[in-house]
Amino acid sequence: MALKVKGAILIGILISTIIGMFNGVTQVPQSLSDLVGAPASLSPILFKLDFTGAINLGIMVIFSLVFVDMFDTLGTLMGTSARAGFLDKDGRLPQIKGAMIVDAIGTMLGAFLGTSTVTTYVESSAGISEGGKTGLTAVTTGVLFLLALFFTPLALIVPGAATAPALIIVGVLMMGAVMDIDFNDFTEAFPAFLAIAIMPFSYSIASGISAGFIAYPLMKVAAGRAKEVHWFSYILFAISLACHRRGIIDP
Repeated sequence: MALKVKGAILIGILISTIIGMFNGVTQVPQSLSDLVGAPASLSPILFKLDFTGAINLGIMVIFSLVFVDMFDTLGTLMGTSARAGFLDKDGRLPQIKGAMIVDAIGTMLGAFLGTSTVTTYVESSAGISEGGKTGLTAVTTGVLFLLALFFTPLALIVPGAATAPALIIVGVLMMGAVMDIDFNDFTEAFPAFLAIAIMPFSYSIASGISAGFIAYPLMKVAAGRAKEVHWFSYILFAISLACHRRGIIDP
């Protein structure tokens, strides 16, 4: 990374995986089946929807889950967009509606397929750092993921010890957006700090964002600057508090 080598993160993962073979960290493949295999059948989970169970949870729980997923995506999207230089002078992302719609469609299709939630991931910063900033990058990644289905056994060989350092580097790449925070204004700095600090401690992007949503209007009101807060921020404040009270988001 320091030498600006293309594919540095991937190279680091591969080298770490190989080194792990000599000290018991990486599971060494014993046969061809440990490298290549047919994708697992989706039949046990495909279209296994339980609408009755969802309704029994209550509208507040459903809304809270939607809230968590949406702002988890929003936080990641804004962070990666800042890294890619897509934000305007006001810190807004043009055409964000399209990106959110794509994410929403992916979430729904993933639910029908029975997979874990399909959403925007911070790992996209790795691709952005390599120069990928267009839709073609996403299409290429999607095609490669399809091909990777046949190499799932090979991917499972890569240990967490090889991928965890890569995520640390991704975190470094995303920290650049902190420079745009006005730390001279406490009403701006404190909510931002809470969001940044609580995310790793709670292991939840949504928890960090909700902490910022709660702290931001409180700071502005306390400073006598309530008019600077958009009316929708007060709605997010109330929703965040409700989610915390019900335990939907970690306190």
